Parts: sequence; structure tokens; C-alpha cells
Amino acid sequence: MEISEILKQVNHLFTDFFDNNSISLNEQSTAADVEEWDSLNNIHIITAIEKHFRIRFELNELLNFTNIGDMCRGIQAKVK
Repeated sequence: MEISEILKQVNHLFTDFFDNNSISLNEQSTAADVEEWDSLNNIHIITAIEKHFRIRFELNELLNFTNIGDMCRGIQAKVK
């Protein structure tokens, strides 16, 4: 699956989760770019992403994500 398709799906998950259609993620996006994205919501959005893509991240993987692009590449590696 291409990064662009993963990013599109992740963006859709974010807009649904936060009920905010104005969210527009790119590979450089971070939690600082989404007002409602705090530590508690991070757990919930990661869970939603894992369920959607039918994957499971290890804690060390999550800790190494610095932006949405890193997360998308992590997803891509798991859905191959």
C-alpha cells in the first residue's frame, strides 16, 4: 500500500475521531498541529488506527514516531 493511500486513510480516521473535517494531515504533521490531539486522545487514535489496518504497534515503535509520516511508514511496513 502506498504512503499516500495510508495518509488518506489516517486523515479520515482523524477527522472522524476528532469530529473535525478541517483536519488535513501531511507527513510532517505532529500532535502540535491538531488542537485536540493530547496524550489521552493519542492512545485512542492509535487504537483506532491499529483496528482499521488490523495491525499492532510495539511500544518502541510508537515511541520512535516523530510525525505522521513515521506512523504511515510504520503502518506500511506492517500491512505488506
